Amino acid sequence: MALSNAVKKQFRAIGHNLHPIVSIAQKGLSENIKLELARALSDHELIKIKLLAEDRTAKKELTETICKDFQAECVQSIGHTVLLYRRAKKHEGRLSNIKRKPS
Repeated sequence: MALSNAVKKQFRAIGHNLHPIVSIAQKGLSENIKLELARALSDHELIKIKLLAEDRTAKKELTETICKDFQAECVQSIGHTVLLYRRAKKHEGRLSNIKRKPS
């Protein structure tokens, strides 16, 4: 599900105005955090999360784990903030951050 650079650029522009939906602290991925991430990705497709990890390697590993576990794509990672995208199975126009033409 690799995104092209043009699509990533569009998603970064959309993500600029988003606020982090989920914050992940030092305890990592608890069951409640996993449920909230799954719900947020299903509803909004493009979400911003905040990682409060100690160092860069811990943040990178946590980001890779989230992407693998939730079949999401990391669009951008700056500091403690990560922008994630996962295409919804059923597009919910009023909740999604991604605007699509009706098909």
